[in-house]
Amino acid sequence: MKAGATDAEAVVREGDEFSVNVRMGEVETLKESGSRGLGLRVFLGKRSASASTSDLTADGIRQLVEGAMALAKVTEEDAFNGLPETSEFGSIPDDLHLYYDDVYSLSGSERIEWARRAEAAALAADPRITNSDGGSFDAATGRKVLANSRGFLGSYRTSYAGVSAAPLAMDADGKMQRDGWWSSARSFAFLESPESVGAEAARRTLRRLGARRMPTQRVPIVFAPEVARTLVGSVFEAASGDSIWRSASFLAGKLGETIATSALTIIDDNTMLLPTGAGGFGSTPFDGEGLPSRRTIVVENGMLRSYLLNTYAARKLGLKSTHNASRGLAGTPGIGAGNLYIQSGTLTQEQILADVQAGFYVTSLMGFGVNVVTGDYSRGATGLWIENGQLTHAVEEVTIAGNLREMLQNITAIGNDLVFRGSVASPTLRIDGMTVAGA
Repeated sequence: MKAGATDAEAVVREGDEFSVNVRMGEVETLKESGSRGLGLRVFLGKRSASASTSDLTADGIRQLVEGAMALAKVTEEDAFNGLPETSEFGSIPDDLHLYYDDVYSLSGSERIEWARRAEAAALAADPRITNSDGGSFDAATGRKVLANSRGFLGSYRTSYAGVSAAPLAMDADGKMQRDGWWSSARSFAFLESPESVGAEAARRTLRRLGARRMPTQRVPIVFAPEVARTLVGSVFEAASGDSIWRSASFLAGKLGETIATSALTIIDDNTMLLPTGAGGFGSTPFDGEGLPSRRTIVVENGMLRSYLLNTYAARKLGLKSTHNASRGLAGTPGIGAGNLYIQSGTLTQEQILADVQAGFYVTSLMGFGVNVVTGDYSRGATGLWIENGQLTHAVEEVTIAGNLREMLQNITAIGNDLVFRGSVASPTLRIDGMTVAGA
């Protein structure tokens, strides 16, 4: 402000992380790192610019300010630029349980041993598992502080721990298949055991043996929870304010209209706690602009209730921010989801499968063939074939195709198996009318 800015915003981040990957019992990679950085956004009326630095000395900060101010003077004016109004700032007063200091409670050698145990459990599960892409253990902590010239000052700490395994199995013909599994949590205490992670990774890998292509046909598609969440991500991209004001989304102009089956409700909740009591992976006390986190219903019983907006997108659209600003150190705030999920249904996965005479149960997706402008959807997929309500043989080298407009309308079953393994989650979904393109 002393340098002449009409408004300014600063964010400081610091963090540390540990990561080890063990392959066939031997440490393959081990990383430990720490970082600190400062980001600055300045305004000269309706002009703005941002800059960042990892040099937190007085001279480094002076150069940061001078650089940001120089950039602001040569940028174009934008009538929608500016910080939120002072009355809008705030932070959730409750403890969201985002930080646990036990993520580093294990010694370095014990962390390596957790990775070994996950891989060893997978290798021991079946003699057909002969190789491995490894077992891993990760831990991290971080802190963020945000301040601006309109009086907001907020901070919070986060923690993370994770364990995973990725075994390879070989069938009688010498053909190899790979899959994996993981557990992640805010607290080390909430992690699944490395043995259970390894065993589940082995089970998922073994069921892929003997995979084959299927003839091209239109059949019901059942998305496993870990892949169904990618559909939620596509809806988020389409409902993001940046896509909407650019008219680059099939949801543009659809606010208040029915866009999906009446059974579908999608919620973005930046304040939720997990069943363990820990904060959700997308929970924060405030967003990237200093607005208090909140719960937003995006789709309710099939109706598009809200776009997801930061201050800039909201002004462009003549709406109010949904407190979904996200930002790193550099650049202007983007739009990010908190804990974004499809509300659970009432059916078990077994009940959903039992109702399918012939169909495809998708367990993994490849490629990025989703166009949120037109809704066109086409992705490589692997999984298991459904016959008379039962999972039979593995399927690979096929593509599933449809259009998101129709897919959202054609969701015919929603599972009751919603589990958060990240900030975006979904239960099992059945979608009719899609094409499996194969042999």
